[in-house]
Amino acid sequence: MSAFFLAFLGALLASVGARDQVLVATMRDHLGGHAGLLVVAWLVAIGSAIVAAVAGFWIGTLLPAPAKIMFVAIALLLSGAELAWPRRADLPREPTRSLGAIALVLTGHVLTDAARFLILAVAAALAAPALAAAGGALGGGVALTLGWIAGSDLARHRYLRLIRVGIAVVLGILGIVVGLGARGIV
Repeated sequence: MSAFFLAFLGALLASVGARDQVLVATMRDHLGGHAGLLVVAWLVAIGSAIVAAVAGFWIGTLLPAPAKIMFVAIALLLSGAELAWPRRADLPREPTRSLGAIALVLTGHVLTDAARFLILAVAAALAAPALAAAGGALGGGVALTLGWIAGSDLARHRYLRLIRVGIAVVLGILGIVVGLGARGIV
């Protein structure tokens, strides 16, 4: 059950102010609160969590135990780097109002974001891809739902960048501690 909770918390926290959450928030206002956008967001969250968990489980089967711990450390560091990386301030525009186009862009955003790195790491380390996928899908879906509820005001929130950098620092410290632990230094 720890795989579920770790993936849930990781996906939820790493998705705060992420590109996918901001895209859904912005598109909500452009589409007039269309519920189809929320359905698409959940489908993308579920699909990407499954892909990340299966990939993590597959990688985990190839690695010996110490390497799995180092893999988790690397995933934490990459997640922190992705969260700290400054993103462009321009908000997306969707002239066609197409949910299919939004789904493609949203999928492109989530496949390499911090939340999916964390789901990948949980599935690799704990060998529980179903629980990691379920927790990651729920965490990502909740984050996207919160973005949908907030609307475009989310993208203009003053403290969003500060929150993301704070989470990045925590993930970076965790990555360093886990990595040092894997090497037997801590």
